[in-house]
Formats: sequence, C-alpha cells, structure tokens
Amino acid sequence: MPANANRQFLDFEKPVKDLIDEIERLKHTSEQKKIDYSDTIAKLEQSIAEKRREITQNLTSWQRVQLSRHPDRPYTLKYIDKMTTNFLELYGDRNVKDDKAMVGGFCQLDGETVMVIGQQKGINTKMRQLRNFGMANPEGYRKALRLMKLAEKFNKPIVTLIDTPGAYPGLEAEERGQGEAIARNIYEMIRLKVPVICVVIGEGASGGALGIGVGDRVYMMENTWYTVISPESCSSILWRSWDKKEVAAEQLKLTADHMKNFGLVDDIIPEPAGGAHWDYQEAAEILKNFLVPVLKELKEVPVEERISKRIEKFGKMGFWEE
Repeated sequence: MPANANRQFLDFEKPVKDLIDEIERLKHTSEQKKIDYSDTIAKLEQSIAEKRREITQNLTSWQRVQLSRHPDRPYTLKYIDKMTTNFLELYGDRNVKDDKAMVGGFCQLDGETVMVIGQQKGINTKMRQLRNFGMANPEGYRKALRLMKLAEKFNKPIVTLIDTPGAYPGLEAEERGQGEAIARNIYEMIRLKVPVICVVIGEGASGGALGIGVGDRVYMMENTWYTVISPESCSSILWRSWDKKEVAAEQLKLTADHMKNFGLVDDIIPEPAGGAHWDYQEAAEILKNFLVPVLKELKEVPVEERISKRIEKFGKMGFWEE
C-alpha cells in the first residue's frame, strides 16, 4: 500500500483525502507543540474507514471504471507476491520474444503448486512503457498458451489474472497474427485437462481479456469491468467524442453486478473497503481465500466431465437464432 505522501486520489475520493490531510496536520502539530491528539486522530481514522465503505456503496459504472484503473491499484505481480510463495517466472513464447505485458510462472498457493498467468501494467512511467501498459502482443498470448500447456503436462491447476485495456492494436501485432493468437488461446483453453480459474482484477477489455479468460470458473473483483470495448472508445465511435464516456459506461452494462446478472461470470470477489488499492495484503488474502476452496472443488471433478461443463458453460452464453 503506498505511503500517504505518495497516495493518489480520484475525484470522488476527496472526502477521504481531506480526512487523511487533517490527520497529517494533527500529527505535525503534535510533534511541534507536544500536544496529545491521539483521541482525535483515532476518531478521524475511524471516520476514514466509514467514508471508504460509504464511497464504494453507490458508485456509478464510470466510477467503477476509474477505480479499476486507479494508479495505486495492485497488479498481477503484486497479487502473486502477496498471496503465493516460491514464484518462478517463466519467459518467452519460443518463437518471437518475451512479452513483458504478460507474466506467468509456477508458484505455491496455500501449499499447492499452480500456474498463475496475467497481464502486468507498470507502476511508473518507465515500467508502463516496458510493460506496454498491460497490452499484450501476439507473443504474449502465445507465451500464456505455452505456460498453460506446461501446466497441463504436469497436471497443475491454472489461475489467470485479467487486467488489460485490450490486446495491443499496433500494425506489427496484426502482422504477427494478433487475432489468430487470441482465437487459438480460446480454442485451446476450453479443452485444457486441468482446472482453470479466471479472475478479472482490473480492466477486462475485449479480446485482450478473452485471450486468457476461458475457464471452469470466471470471477470479477468488486471494482472491475468486463466488456467488448472501453467506454471512451465506445463514446468516440457513437458520438465522435470522449465526452459521453460516462453515458457509454452505463449503457455498456460492464460492472461486476451486470456481468453476474447476465450469467457471464460466476461470482463477484469483494475488495477491501474503498477498493483494493487501500490494502494490498487484505485484497490478496480475500482473493486467495476465494480461490483455494474452488480449486479443491474443481480437482475432484473428473477431467472429461470438467471439460464438458466448461464447453457447455460458454456455449450457453449470448442470444441467437438458427
């Protein structure tokens, strides 16, 4: 969790920022004038906890999108660090190069070896450029598939953590087969013989998310979104401007509540009061405690039955006529 001095706040988090600033002011005054403000500070800290809960109770769809992109929000490697042990990162697609926007490797989750794969955004300007802002190229999806097949070979469960504004749309990505790479992943993931759990931990945009989003269980964290296009892009297509992004966010029905009601995700994983960016350890513990029993449950299902249910699950999605 970032120190207060480095913490960033969204517009609707201003009431919390004001309380934190007041606490810092009282602490400074206490040191300067040797006055005990501990009781006042304790009450203010309690008010912060209440205000954090209050803020996230009535968020609009656009505010959820903003929270999913919060600069202090934990990314894939942070969750891996906080909820697993003995993480061994694996690199490269054995064809083009190692895509830094996609990370993965074996680790231990509650004592059990699993393969964790996810998109990784950067935590500062230099790292965002290195990670390509979490937008994977075709080699990123091919690396992810290679790691999934490796997990299948050793009969280890797979957990994917989805957090991307979309697959990289550059010319070179298209030349190397971006669409084919994502389609291949979807085709292969639905037939994997090991348990697969997918969790949207931030942004779940378009095919970039689907490329690692096919599993026996698909979950969304509380303040995330999952849809075919970002609100800004939707606004620019329909209204030729980003000004209608809030309207687009509402119309896209992209929040975790909407996705669960549509039957597109299985459940919603709660976050610490105010969002995952307030407490990395608590967010990771909540996610871990959610994953462990589900993995145990899935392992007890026979392989062929598990694959059949997975195919049936995704086959029932959407509306169509023949």
